[in-house]
Amino acid sequence: MEQQLNKLIAQALDEDIGDGDHSTLAAIDVNADGEAVLKIKEAGVIAGIAVAEKIFRHMQTDIIFSATKKDGNNVLNGETAFEVKARVHTILQCERLVLNCMQRMSGIATLTRAYTQKLEKYKTRLLDTRKTTPNFRLLEKEAVRIGGGLNHRFGLYDMIMLKDNHIDYCGGIEKAIEKAYSYVQAKKPELKIEVETRNLDDVKKVMQVGKINRIMLDNFTPEQIAEALAVIDGKYETEASGGINIGNIEAYAATGVDFISSGAIIHQARSLDLSLKARVV
Repeated sequence: MEQQLNKLIAQALDEDIGDGDHSTLAAIDVNADGEAVLKIKEAGVIAGIAVAEKIFRHMQTDIIFSATKKDGNNVLNGETAFEVKARVHTILQCERLVLNCMQRMSGIATLTRAYTQKLEKYKTRLLDTRKTTPNFRLLEKEAVRIGGGLNHRFGLYDMIMLKDNHIDYCGGIEKAIEKAYSYVQAKKPELKIEVETRNLDDVKKVMQVGKINRIMLDNFTPEQIAEALAVIDGKYETEASGGINIGNIEAYAATGVDFISSGAIIHQARSLDLSLKARVV
């Protein structure tokens, strides 16, 4: 993950700076030192402080970074998250990337926290999905974790998930499971297998075949979830997905399902308002 983050930072800075930050080069002496403070402009859950420090240190290793908040802290308008002392060129060249990362991550962490608070009295845990921004998945999923959710698979490589299209292309749910199981045994035994079901009949078919680790109950109502759980009878992990939002998530959790997955905690999150302000020394 460290290598992925370093690559993300390097590519993002290169995208922004290009052949030079000409505004800063024109106006600021290259040896000038400065200070800046990250100001919080609305209430929420702060995320990305550790990432911000890495961004600044990528540009200049000997910065002085003093955090006044920790990732996952609840914050209020008017508070500060960190102070940084570095060359002015470093501060100005890193400013936008720091804010873009922290605003996006804090928005996701804030929405995730709102969802997970609804689950506090239940055993059900909240999962994210692969519905992420291309090349920014690492930080979006970290924001989910900071907000109290769990990370589902990071990509197509770390779990087998037999979804509706896999099943339809393969010729049926039983055939898809058998082929996936054979593949795992031959190629990568540590891979877990999850299979999507669209109705109670699908669930019954999966139970007859077995050879999986988790059953996804896709677009089931809470009542249908309860029926499916009675059939599954604790033999496999269960995941509810589709049509679940902050208004109805408790009804799903009350069924006793193990996990609820939500793409909304990432793709519907609104960025938190933050700013990086110079402190002239």
